[in-house]
Amino acid sequence: MPEGDTVWLAAKRMNQALAGATLRTGEFRLPQLAALDLAGVTVREVVPRGKHMLIRLADERTLRTHYRMDGSWHIYRPGTRWRGGPGYDVRVVLATDEWECVGYRLHDVEIVPTSDEDQLVGHLGPDILGPDWDLAEALRRLRSHPDEQVGVAILDQRNLAGIGNLYKVEALFLTGLHPWARVADVDDRLEPLVERAQRLMRANLHHPEQSTTGDLRKGRDHWVYGRKGKPCRRCGTPILMGDQGPPLQERVTYWCPRCQAADSPISPTARTGEPGRQPPVATPG
Repeated sequence: MPEGDTVWLAAKRMNQALAGATLRTGEFRLPQLAALDLAGVTVREVVPRGKHMLIRLADERTLRTHYRMDGSWHIYRPGTRWRGGPGYDVRVVLATDEWECVGYRLHDVEIVPTSDEDQLVGHLGPDILGPDWDLAEALRRLRSHPDEQVGVAILDQRNLAGIGNLYKVEALFLTGLHPWARVADVDDRLEPLVERAQRLMRANLHHPEQSTTGDLRKGRDHWVYGRKGKPCRRCGTPILMGDQGPPLQERVTYWCPRCQAADSPISPTARTGEPGRQPPVATPG
């Protein structure tokens, strides 16, 4: 699933292409919006909100899209071949005289009055990359769920918006926190955890590569993410991997059992969204 920095960069590029321009094509290839035509409408701005993209129009409407696992926006010059996938994956086309913005496999495509944006994104916590960022409020929301696993809580967009699985995994490693630890048991390290995730994301805002080590070379760009069974870059212990989260929302989690040893016993009843669900038995192989 794209992280908040991916959406931020995409929104920046979309804003550069569309802001202030009038659409010559505003086409939706979705049953619920197939009759809607935005041709002739001017785009006011394109902004990110967590993992959502908000395209605000001059007629006081907002188009919201979400990438989920497989969505993407691609920008082309008119006449350039579209390369984001097969034609049947195209969901939205927004084109001006200068640019063609093509949305592939987009999800949660909705359009509402701009004054009603909260109906779409009002449930989100403070945006870790946004102008509304409020560290104290994010920490308050995290601490309001003391029995939640910290690896689950940091991904909950209702607590703070924008962090995805990669930055969750890497920030937990760099802060020395076990993913299955209870929020209440790591209270004194929640602030460093959030601040670390924010620094990592900000470091990658202006390029598509997502390095957490400072090295953009493939295979050297992450500390533990995607490195199951490989030696920890700090201590040499094999990296473990396991699924974390409630059913249908599980995310693959990586951690070093030595660098991220739990300070307190890991409770099998720490909440994942399903009371009593056991943490996985993870192996390095």
